[in-house]
Amino acid sequence: MKRYLVASLAVALVSLSSFARADVKTPSVLSDSMVLQRGQAVPVWGWADAGEEVTVSFAGQEKTIKADDKGNWRVDLDKLEACAEPRDLKIKGNNELTIKDVLVGEVWICSGQSNMEWVVRSSLNAQEEIAAADHPLIRHIKIPHRPADSPQNDVPAKWEVCSPATVGNFTAVGYFFGRTLQEELDVPIGLIGSNWGGTRIEPWTPPVGFEQIKEQGFAQQILDTVAKRDAGELPTDKLSHQEPTRLYRGMIHPLVPFAVQGAIWYQGESNGGEGETYYYKKHALVKGWRHVWNDSDLAFYWVQLANFTDDKNTPEGGDGYARVRDAERQALDIPHSGMAVIIDIGETKDIHPKNKQDVGKRLAQWALKQDYGKDVVPSGPLYKSHQVEGNQIRIHFDHVGGGLIVGEKSGLEPVAEVADGKLQRFAIAGEDKKWVWADAKIDGKTVVVSSSEVAAPVAVRYAYSANPLGANLYNKEGLPASPFRTDNW
Repeated sequence: MKRYLVASLAVALVSLSSFARADVKTPSVLSDSMVLQRGQAVPVWGWADAGEEVTVSFAGQEKTIKADDKGNWRVDLDKLEACAEPRDLKIKGNNELTIKDVLVGEVWICSGQSNMEWVVRSSLNAQEEIAAADHPLIRHIKIPHRPADSPQNDVPAKWEVCSPATVGNFTAVGYFFGRTLQEELDVPIGLIGSNWGGTRIEPWTPPVGFEQIKEQGFAQQILDTVAKRDAGELPTDKLSHQEPTRLYRGMIHPLVPFAVQGAIWYQGESNGGEGETYYYKKHALVKGWRHVWNDSDLAFYWVQLANFTDDKNTPEGGDGYARVRDAERQALDIPHSGMAVIIDIGETKDIHPKNKQDVGKRLAQWALKQDYGKDVVPSGPLYKSHQVEGNQIRIHFDHVGGGLIVGEKSGLEPVAEVADGKLQRFAIAGEDKKWVWADAKIDGKTVVVSSSEVAAPVAVRYAYSANPLGANLYNKEGLPASPFRTDNW
C-alpha cells in the first residue's frame, strides 16, 4: 500500500509538472495595472510549451502565434490609441491569463543611481506631495536590484496605481516628470523604475553599447573582460553589481521589448572623477539601449549633476563634477537627447538634493518639446559658439527662449529675474591659459565677456566647478544655463 501511494504521488507530481510546463506565462512587466505605449506596435510575449498556440486579445485586436521550439512566443499588437478606461488583456493557450486594469498612454524608463531611486517620501514637501497624489492614471513598477552575468528574461515586480498610499515609494524624479506629462497630455503615464544607488554607468550598458565605441581603448578592454567572464575564464562574485553589463542583464534586459517612448536618466556621481571618457560611455549607454529596443530614435533625457561639495571659487575651475558635467553637455550631440540643468538646486553638503520637483519638470520640458510637439522651451541656455571681438569674447547660445536674464532661484519658487543684476562665475583667459574672473554682460541674445587683465582673450568658462554658487544666467522661462567651456585645455 505504501509503495502504491508513493507511485501514485510520483504520477501526480509528474502530471502537475507537465501541467505547469503547459501554462502560458508572461514576464512581470506584463501584469495587472500596467500602461501600454500608444502609437507604436506593442509587443506581448512570454513562454509556453513548444508549439503551443497562443492567442492574445486586447482592444478589439486578436493575434495568434505558435510558441517556438524553446517555448518562446511573441505577438505585436497594432498601434493603440491612448485610453484611460481600464480594460482586460487576455492570453489563451492551454490555459488562459487575464491581465486586468490595463491603460494605454505614455511609458518611460526611469534609470540611474540614487538620485533617480530617491523616493517621494524623502523629497521636499513630502507630506503635501503624498497627500495630493490622487493620480490613478499614473502607474509605477519598481524593478528589484538584480545583477546578472547572463541576460535575464524576467524579474519579480508589480505595477502600482498612484495614490497617497503608494506614491511614497515611487521614484521622485520619475513621479514629478510623469505628473507633469500627465497634466500636459491628459493621457495615462507608465513609469518603470529600474535604478540602483551608488552604481556606475558601465553596469547599465549592454555589450552592444560598448561595441559602438570600441575605438576607445577602455571600451575594448571592457568587451574583452566581459567575453572572458561569459566564457567562465574569470572568477566572478555574483554579488557584485558594479561590473560592466551586469545591471543591464539583470534589470534592463527583462524589460525588452516592452514598448516605451523613452528613458530618463540621473547618474554620474559614481563616475564623478571622469571627463571625456564619460562622454563616450554616455554614447555607449544610449546607443546600446536603442539597439536592444530596435529603436534608433528612442528618446533619452538625462540630468546634469547638481552643484555639490565646497565651493573652491577659483576662475579656472575643473574640480569635482565639473568635467563630468561638461561631458554630459557635450553628449547632447546624440540625436533626440536632452539634459536638465540643476546647478541651481543642489545642496552643498548633501549629494541627494531634496528638490526633485524641478528636476522632473525640467526633464519633462524636453519630452514635451521633442516627443509631443508642445510649443515650449526645452532647456536653459546651452553654449553654441563664440567669437573673439578685440578684447572681449561674445558667447552665442541655443535655447535663449524669451531672452537672457540674471536670475535667482529659491526653493520651489519660480526663478525670479534680478533687476540690474550682475552675471557671476564667468572666467576668461588668453594664450597663456591663465584664468581670471571676468565681467560678463547680457547683450541681446548673447553674453559679452571681458577683463581688464586679459588684453587678448581666447577662451571663456562658465560655472566650471564642482559647486558654482552664484551662477545666475537663465532664460526668461526660468531655466538655468549649463556650465560650459570654450577651450579643451
